Amino acid sequence: MTQGNEHLRLAVTEAGCSYAELARDVRAVAAESGVTQLRTNSSAVAHWIAGTQPHATAARFLAETLSRKLGRLVTPEQLGLIRIPETDGQSLGLDMAQDPVDALTRLGRADIERRTAISSSAYSVPAAATPLTARPHAHPAVRTSGIAGEREIQAVREMTTLFTAIDERHGGQHGRSAVVQYLVSDVATLCRSRFRTGAQKQQMLSAGACVAYLAGWKAYDAGEAGLAQRYYLQAFKLTREAGQDLHTAFILRVLAHHGLETGRGEHTLDLIDAALRLAKGRTDPATESLYVVTRARALAMAGRSREAVAEAARAARLVDGADESEMPFWAALWGSAGACVGNHIGKAAELLGDYDIAERHFSRAIWSASGSTYQRITALSLAHAGTMQCRQGHVERACATWSRALELMDGVRSARVTRAARTMRRDLAPFTRRGSQTAVEFDERARLWLAGEHA
Repeated sequence: MTQGNEHLRLAVTEAGCSYAELARDVRAVAAESGVTQLRTNSSAVAHWIAGTQPHATAARFLAETLSRKLGRLVTPEQLGLIRIPETDGQSLGLDMAQDPVDALTRLGRADIERRTAISSSAYSVPAAATPLTARPHAHPAVRTSGIAGEREIQAVREMTTLFTAIDERHGGQHGRSAVVQYLVSDVATLCRSRFRTGAQKQQMLSAGACVAYLAGWKAYDAGEAGLAQRYYLQAFKLTREAGQDLHTAFILRVLAHHGLETGRGEHTLDLIDAALRLAKGRTDPATESLYVVTRARALAMAGRSREAVAEAARAARLVDGADESEMPFWAALWGSAGACVGNHIGKAAELLGDYDIAERHFSRAIWSASGSTYQRITALSLAHAGTMQCRQGHVERACATWSRALELMDGVRSARVTRAARTMRRDLAPFTRRGSQTAVEFDERARLWLAGEHA
């Protein structure tokens, strides 16, 4: 006779939710990670508490659901679930005490092998807060036999610049495995090398953090938000280990931005405030504007509209006329600060329901990053501008804007781009049902584009 699972029962009781509510939230967490076929219901939850073991996939999403409700990281093993090979790595990349180079090596290998437990992992809300309270950990000194220096640091930076340029132009799926393999082999080895000076060691760890962030960004662009978060957390730990406060502040901003992009704003304001405290009075205006505009979005998501508008205006003032050549390598690597500020002010305005203001800022961001160098972000900015036009009822303008976006989307391999094209069709649906010729014609064009992308 199957014995009941007391660990799971106690966790559900502590969470204070009904079986039906828990089942609904498990399905929602799964859907965030692109797993839409999960059919968890209250009966399944009852069976699990009675001792029946859930499938490994359901176990992972059950653990994240309860983690969010309890406000702490909970693993399937802690819930009394049998350790299934597919759940191996549930906490990989989320444990702040683990050596970051070791974690990145294991994480990268799991990514290359496309292990389901990693590739479809959910964004962890409790883990998002861990950088706020994490203390530096001493890790055993593991060293390779080689000695590295300025040339190796410069080589990593140049490779990162090259991979980033390809990513911006062609989308995150181009060269993704190459970036991860480079991180696992070359970069990890260099991070463990001996250096002639402590400053060189710090610079290499900082350069390694840039590659870890790029690997995470590519995962996010592929629709794998949970995996991206794990890479970002390791980038944070590398900058901390390097003693690079300003780079650490930038990664805190990355973590806040990731929460905003995934629609999980629980800790974003605390993260960006921590970043601003580290960077206050120590950074250039263009880089500071990136922190401030991220704070504006976090405030908008929290419904604090007056403060959000004030911060957006402050970000615009900071970046206006700023010399972007003063930005450090790790901040300048990801493109124009002016374009980024415009784009994020647009997203903050969208959250506040100010679609006309959002449209204006998305459009300005496009011109700031014009040309094929930033093909993906230009296409996405155009897509956002068209959405804002459509929501104001300007269907013909929206379809014209979206047409330009689709042209730029050709050849860009990105889940975000695909999602933007689907959003176009969804926003147009009310107008196509009314028989708008412009809407009908563009909807067919978008349908054919999506069919071609997924043929």
